[in-house]
Amino acid sequence: QVQLVESGGGLVQAGGSLRLSCAASGRTFSSYAMAWFRQAPGKEREFVAAVSRSGGSTNYADSLKGRFTISRDNAKSTAYLEMNSLKPEDTAVYYCAAGRTVSVTSWYRYDYWGQGTQVTVSS
Repeated sequence: QVQLVESGGGLVQAGGSLRLSCAASGRTFSSYAMAWFRQAPGKEREFVAAVSRSGGSTNYADSLKGRFTISRDNAKSTAYLEMNSLKPEDTAVYYCAAGRTVSVTSWYRYDYWGQGTQVTVSS
């Protein structure tokens, strides 16, 4: 079992930045690829980014490349999502998830989930 807790969400103006954190506990953090997903009201859960177990490989949704950066610190058992140039359409609940491999973008293939953190971008 892995327990995941997100933090860092909030209200930000368009063009601003936020850094989300995902703190893990339980089984060895470095055994899992980590990912971020988001879900806006009335929409399906959407892949944002993933990082490999070592942090050496990353995978991004095409539409978010260049604005979002995923990283991890295995010594701190924490994954991060740096979000820049935020837009109102980035408004969603952001979830972190632990899974098998960085290449997986389907939410149902991830094993463990956090409770989510709300990000609201005002225009």
